[in-house]
Amino acid sequence: MMVIEGLYYTKDHEWVKVEGGTATVGVADYAQEALGEITFVELPELGREVDSHGELAVAESSKAATDIYSPIAGKVIEVNEQLESEPERINSDCYGQGWLVKLGFSAEPDIGKLMDAAEYEDFVNGLD
Repeated sequence: MMVIEGLYYTKDHEWVKVEGGTATVGVADYAQEALGEITFVELPELGREVDSHGELAVAESSKAATDIYSPIAGKVIEVNEQLESEPERINSDCYGQGWLVKLGFSAEPDIGKLMDAAEYEDFVNGLD
């Protein structure tokens, strides 16, 4: 399992990278491994407002369908359109080309409730 420094993680296995007024959100390596081959992703519409821990997207795989939650509150300003035709990018590069959405925010996001890489790794290791 791969965990990337500089990202923040949720207990639902989403990650977020905050840069300036934009946050990029994706699914952690642990989650994509658990899901298996991802065959479809339903992304939100541009302009949609999401709450912290609010439903953001849905991923379907050969094993199950699962809701993906937003680590922070914000407004969807970009979606990874490549996932519509290539949802397996989440499996092959979940921290790179497999990102899901970019959120814009006006107030600084509350990342205090999220885990850094070391905390997330400890959390996941405790699940096994």
